[in-house]
Amino acid sequence: MKITALTENTSSCGLPVEHGLCLYIETESMKILFDAGQGELFSKNAKTLGVDIAAVDVFVLSHGHYDHGGGIETFLGLNNKAPVYISRRAFEPYYGTGGRYIGLDPKLKDSGRIIFTDDETHISDGISLYSCNDRKKAVKLGSFGLCVMRGGELLPDDFLHEQYMLIREKEKSVLISGCSHKGIINIADWFSPDVLIGGFHFSGLPLDDTLKGYAEALDAFDTVYYTCHCTGTAQYEFMKRYMRRLNYISAGQTVVF
Repeated sequence: MKITALTENTSSCGLPVEHGLCLYIETESMKILFDAGQGELFSKNAKTLGVDIAAVDVFVLSHGHYDHGGGIETFLGLNNKAPVYISRRAFEPYYGTGGRYIGLDPKLKDSGRIIFTDDETHISDGISLYSCNDRKKAVKLGSFGLCVMRGGELLPDDFLHEQYMLIREKEKSVLISGCSHKGIINIADWFSPDVLIGGFHFSGLPLDDTLKGYAEALDAFDTVYYTCHCTGTAQYEFMKRYMRRLNYISAGQTVVF
Protein backbone atom coordinates (compact mmCIF):
# COMPACT_ATOMS: atom_id res chain seq x y z
CA MET A 1 0.00 0.00 0.00
CA LYS A 2 1.26 3.45 -0.93
CA ILE A 3 -0.17 6.74 0.37
CA THR A 4 0.76 10.17 -1.00
CA ALA A 5 -0.37 13.53 0.34
CA LEU A 6 -1.46 15.63 -2.64
CA THR A 7 -2.48 18.62 -0.53
CA GLU A 8 -1.79 19.51 3.08
CA ASN A 9 -1.02 22.64 5.10
CA THR A 10 2.72 22.17 4.65
CA SER A 11 5.22 20.78 2.15
CA SER A 12 8.82 19.74 2.57
CA CYS A 13 9.43 19.52 -1.19
CA GLY A 14 8.21 22.90 -2.41
CA LEU A 15 4.70 21.99 -3.58
CA PRO A 16 2.00 24.68 -3.21
CA VAL A 17 0.02 24.25 0.02
CA GLU A 18 -3.37 25.15 1.48
CA HIS A 19 -5.36 24.58 4.64
CA GLY A 20 -6.85 21.29 3.54
CA LEU A 21 -6.18 17.63 2.93
CA CYS A 22 -6.12 15.21 0.00
CA LEU A 23 -4.56 11.76 0.12
CA TYR A 24 -3.96 9.47 -2.86
CA ILE A 25 -3.96 5.81 -1.87
CA GLU A 26 -2.88 2.82 -3.92
CA THR A 27 -3.81 -0.62 -2.57
CA GLU A 28 -3.26 -3.96 -4.28
CA SER A 29 -6.75 -3.77 -5.79
CA MET A 30 -7.63 -0.10 -6.35
CA LYS A 31 -6.69 3.56 -6.43
CA ILE A 32 -8.50 5.78 -3.91
CA LEU A 33 -8.70 9.54 -3.44
CA PHE A 34 -9.46 10.44 0.17
CA ASP A 35 -10.69 14.05 0.42
CA ALA A 36 -9.92 16.74 -2.16
CA GLY A 37 -8.80 19.85 -0.31
CA GLN A 38 -10.37 23.26 -0.95
CA GLY A 39 -10.42 23.27 -4.75
CA GLU A 40 -8.16 22.62 -7.72
CA LEU A 41 -4.82 22.44 -5.93
CA PHE A 42 -4.92 18.67 -5.41
CA SER A 43 -5.20 18.14 -9.18
CA LYS A 44 -2.29 20.47 -9.93
CA ASN A 45 -0.10 18.76 -7.36
CA ALA A 46 -1.19 15.36 -8.66
CA LYS A 47 0.02 16.33 -12.13
CA THR A 48 3.36 17.47 -10.70
CA LEU A 49 3.71 14.15 -8.84
CA GLY A 50 2.65 12.01 -11.80
CA VAL A 51 -0.65 10.89 -10.28
CA ASP A 52 -3.44 10.27 -12.81
CA ILE A 53 -6.70 11.48 -11.24
CA ALA A 54 -8.69 10.03 -14.16
CA ALA A 55 -7.51 6.55 -13.14
CA VAL A 56 -8.83 6.80 -9.57
CA ASP A 57 -11.33 4.01 -8.83
CA VAL A 58 -13.04 5.40 -5.71
CA PHE A 59 -13.40 8.77 -4.00
CA VAL A 60 -14.06 8.98 -0.24
CA LEU A 61 -14.97 12.14 1.66
CA SER A 62 -14.14 12.15 5.35
CA HIS A 63 -16.67 14.83 6.35
CA GLY A 64 -18.68 17.74 5.03
CA HIS A 65 -16.27 20.67 5.38
CA TYR A 66 -14.93 22.82 2.54
CA ASP A 67 -11.24 22.13 3.20
CA HIS A 68 -11.84 18.43 2.47
CA GLY A 69 -14.69 18.54 -0.03
CA GLY A 70 -14.16 21.80 -1.89
CA GLY A 71 -12.31 19.95 -4.65
CA ILE A 72 -15.05 17.40 -5.38
CA GLU A 73 -16.34 19.32 -8.39
CA THR A 74 -12.83 19.40 -9.83
CA PHE A 75 -12.50 15.67 -9.22
CA LEU A 76 -15.80 14.93 -10.99
CA GLY A 77 -14.59 16.92 -13.98
CA LEU A 78 -11.33 15.00 -14.22
CA ASN A 79 -12.63 11.51 -13.45
CA ASN A 80 -15.76 10.13 -15.12
CA LYS A 81 -16.01 6.73 -13.47
CA ALA A 82 -15.26 6.72 -9.73
CA PRO A 83 -18.16 6.50 -7.26
CA VAL A 84 -18.05 9.19 -4.56
CA TYR A 85 -18.69 7.92 -1.04
CA ILE A 86 -20.11 10.64 1.22
CA SER A 87 -21.94 10.47 4.53
CA ARG A 88 -25.67 10.97 4.25
CA ARG A 89 -25.28 13.90 6.67
CA ALA A 90 -22.41 15.62 4.88
CA PHE A 91 -24.64 18.08 3.00
CA GLU A 92 -26.13 19.62 6.11
CA PRO A 93 -25.20 23.33 6.48
CA TYR A 94 -22.01 23.61 8.55
CA TYR A 95 -20.56 26.81 9.97
CA GLY A 96 -17.27 27.82 11.54
CA THR A 97 -16.47 30.43 14.14
CA GLY A 98 -18.04 33.78 13.36
CA GLY A 99 -20.85 32.16 11.40
CA ARG A 100 -18.79 31.53 8.25
CA TYR A 101 -20.24 28.80 6.01
CA ILE A 102 -17.78 25.91 5.76
CA GLY A 103 -20.01 23.24 4.24
CA LEU A 104 -20.19 21.63 0.81
CA ASP A 105 -21.73 22.98 -2.38
CA PRO A 106 -25.32 21.59 -2.30
CA LYS A 107 -25.46 21.19 -6.09
CA LEU A 108 -22.98 18.30 -5.83
CA LYS A 109 -25.81 16.13 -4.51
CA ASP A 110 -27.21 15.98 -8.02
CA SER A 111 -24.02 14.80 -9.71
CA GLY A 112 -25.33 11.24 -10.09
CA ARG A 113 -22.03 9.83 -8.80
CA ILE A 114 -22.61 9.97 -5.05
CA ILE A 115 -23.13 6.90 -2.89
CA PHE A 116 -24.50 8.02 0.47
CA THR A 117 -23.08 6.15 3.43
CA ASP A 118 -24.50 5.38 6.84
CA ASP A 119 -22.84 3.77 9.86
CA GLU A 120 -20.92 1.09 7.96
CA THR A 121 -20.22 0.76 4.25
CA HIS A 122 -18.08 -1.90 2.56
CA ILE A 123 -16.33 -0.65 -0.57
CA SER A 124 -14.50 -3.87 -1.43
CA ASP A 125 -12.70 -6.75 0.23
CA GLY A 126 -10.59 -5.27 2.99
CA ILE A 127 -11.82 -1.67 2.53
CA SER A 128 -14.69 -0.28 4.62
CA LEU A 129 -16.06 3.01 5.94
CA TYR A 130 -17.29 3.56 9.48
CA SER A 131 -19.02 6.51 11.16
CA CYS A 132 -18.74 5.17 14.74
CA ASN A 133 -21.69 7.41 15.66
CA ASP A 134 -23.01 4.85 18.12
CA ARG A 135 -19.71 4.22 19.91
CA LYS A 136 -18.85 5.49 23.38
CA LYS A 137 -16.39 8.36 23.65
CA ALA A 138 -13.91 8.01 26.49
CA VAL A 139 -12.59 11.51 25.74
CA LYS A 140 -14.99 14.34 24.87
CA LEU A 141 -13.47 17.40 23.24
CA GLY A 142 -16.62 19.34 22.36
CA SER A 143 -17.43 20.98 19.03
CA PHE A 144 -14.30 23.18 18.63
CA GLY A 145 -16.64 26.12 17.98
CA LEU A 146 -18.03 24.44 14.84
CA CYS A 147 -21.78 24.38 14.23
CA VAL A 148 -24.54 22.81 12.15
CA MET A 149 -27.86 24.36 11.17
CA ARG A 150 -30.79 22.07 12.02
CA GLY A 151 -34.44 23.05 12.17
CA GLY A 152 -33.50 26.68 11.73
CA GLU A 153 -31.29 26.59 14.80
CA LEU A 154 -27.50 26.82 14.90
CA LEU A 155 -26.26 23.95 17.08
CA PRO A 156 -22.83 22.68 18.14
CA ASP A 157 -21.60 20.24 15.49
CA ASP A 158 -21.88 16.63 16.65
CA PHE A 159 -19.81 15.41 13.68
CA LEU A 160 -22.28 12.70 12.70
CA HIS A 161 -21.11 13.41 9.12
CA GLU A 162 -17.56 12.22 9.80
CA GLN A 163 -16.41 8.78 8.64
CA TYR A 164 -13.18 6.79 8.67
CA MET A 165 -11.73 4.37 6.13
CA LEU A 166 -10.18 1.12 7.32
CA ILE A 167 -7.96 -0.78 4.89
CA ARG A 168 -6.77 -4.29 5.68
CA GLU A 169 -3.98 -5.58 3.47
CA LYS A 170 -1.14 -8.07 4.01
CA GLU A 171 -2.15 -8.63 7.66
CA LYS A 172 -1.85 -4.89 8.34
CA SER A 173 -4.66 -2.50 9.21
CA VAL A 174 -4.41 1.13 8.13
CA LEU A 175 -7.02 3.65 9.27
CA ILE A 176 -7.47 6.93 7.38
CA SER A 177 -9.12 9.88 9.13
CA GLY A 178 -9.68 13.43 7.95
CA CYS A 179 -9.84 15.65 11.03
CA SER A 180 -10.73 13.16 13.79
CA HIS A 181 -13.37 15.49 15.22
CA LYS A 182 -14.84 12.68 17.32
CA GLY A 183 -11.52 12.53 19.17
CA ILE A 184 -8.29 10.95 17.96
CA ILE A 185 -7.90 9.02 21.22
CA ASN A 186 -11.41 7.61 20.84
CA ILE A 187 -10.70 6.66 17.23
CA ALA A 188 -7.45 4.91 18.15
CA ASP A 189 -9.33 3.04 20.85
CA TRP A 190 -12.21 2.01 18.58
CA PHE A 191 -9.98 0.57 15.86
CA SER A 192 -6.52 -0.10 17.38
CA PRO A 193 -5.02 -0.03 13.86
CA ASP A 194 -1.43 -0.82 12.99
CA VAL A 195 -1.21 2.57 11.26
CA LEU A 196 -3.37 5.69 11.68
CA ILE A 197 -3.11 8.56 9.18
CA GLY A 198 -4.93 11.86 9.57
CA GLY A 199 -5.34 15.13 11.42
CA PHE A 200 -5.73 15.18 15.21
CA HIS A 201 -7.56 18.54 15.36
CA PHE A 202 -5.23 19.85 18.06
CA SER A 203 -4.09 23.04 16.31
CA GLY A 204 -4.57 25.97 18.63
CA LEU A 205 -4.34 23.87 21.78
CA PRO A 206 -1.78 25.11 24.32
CA LEU A 207 1.45 23.17 24.64
CA ASP A 208 0.72 22.07 28.18
CA ASP A 209 0.13 19.05 30.40
CA THR A 210 -3.26 18.39 28.81
CA LEU A 211 -1.71 17.96 25.38
CA LYS A 212 1.07 15.91 26.94
CA GLY A 213 -1.62 13.64 28.42
CA TYR A 214 -3.24 13.23 24.99
CA ALA A 215 0.14 12.32 23.52
CA GLU A 216 0.84 9.75 26.21
CA ALA A 217 -2.63 8.25 25.79
CA LEU A 218 -2.05 7.83 22.05
CA ASP A 219 1.41 6.40 22.63
CA ALA A 220 -0.13 3.67 24.80
CA PHE A 221 -1.64 2.11 21.67
CA ASP A 222 0.55 -0.11 19.53
CA THR A 223 -0.07 2.16 16.54
CA VAL A 224 2.19 4.06 14.16
CA TYR A 225 0.82 7.57 13.50
CA TYR A 226 1.21 9.84 10.48
CA THR A 227 -0.49 13.09 11.36
CA CYS A 228 -1.11 16.22 9.30
CA HIS A 229 -3.41 19.16 8.49
CA CYS A 230 -5.37 20.18 11.61
CA THR A 231 -2.93 18.81 14.19
CA GLY A 232 -0.77 21.93 14.09
CA THR A 233 2.98 21.84 13.51
CA ALA A 234 3.79 23.24 16.96
CA GLN A 235 1.47 20.69 18.56
CA TYR A 236 3.08 17.93 16.50
CA GLU A 237 6.59 18.88 17.60
CA PHE A 238 5.43 19.04 21.22
CA MET A 239 3.64 15.67 21.11
CA LYS A 240 6.59 14.02 19.42
CA ARG A 241 8.54 14.37 22.67
CA TYR A 242 6.11 11.93 24.29
CA MET A 243 5.29 9.61 21.38
CA ARG A 244 7.64 6.99 20.02
CA ARG A 245 5.80 6.39 16.73
CA LEU A 246 4.54 9.82 15.68
CA ASN A 247 5.36 11.07 12.17
CA TYR A 248 4.16 13.88 9.91
CA ILE A 249 3.08 13.58 6.28
CA SER A 250 3.08 16.79 4.22
CA ALA A 251 2.20 17.57 0.61
CA GLY A 252 4.38 15.59 -1.78
CA GLN A 253 5.40 12.96 0.73
CA THR A 254 4.68 9.24 0.27
CA VAL A 255 4.57 6.45 2.85
CA VAL A 256 4.63 2.77 1.90
CA PHE A 257 3.39 -0.19 3.97
